[in-house]
Amino acid sequence: MAPSQKKNSLASRVYLSQLMQPEHANNHGNVHGGWIMKLVDEAGALACMRHAQTRVVTVAVDSLVFREPIKIGDLVTFTAEVTYTGRTSMEAEVQVIAENPITGERTHTNTAYLVYVGLDDANNPTSIPQLVAETEEETARLEKAKQRQQRRIANK
Repeated sequence: MAPSQKKNSLASRVYLSQLMQPEHANNHGNVHGGWIMKLVDEAGALACMRHAQTRVVTVAVDSLVFREPIKIGDLVTFTAEVTYTGRTSMEAEVQVIAENPITGERTHTNTAYLVYVGLDDANNPTSIPQLVAETEEETARLEKAKQRQQRRIANK
């Protein structure tokens, strides 16, 4: 796809789900934060690759606050989509939901925002398709994402 084409955020949406096993957890039965961070990064990268149709690298991770623990036996679902695009960079929002597969109880454990850059075959930054907002909700999300990007740039 040509970089000049525009795409909506739904076109980039990906879902990853994984059952948390004992090897993912500490002695208290809570899943290690680093394991969740790895999967958050994978989900975000996949959404950005789907959007840009090129390889990407992670360049920034906004704060990642764990609001609720994730336990052994939880089915964790990561929903990621592109929420902002620059010339070569993209922000992905990743929602993390832990579900007890027996009771069906679902808990939103965290939301993360990550920034990726699209790469060409020579590993140089490359232009990417721009994100287009098609609804009022998408427009509001895009505006918030632009504000986050401005804060990131100001804090460099």
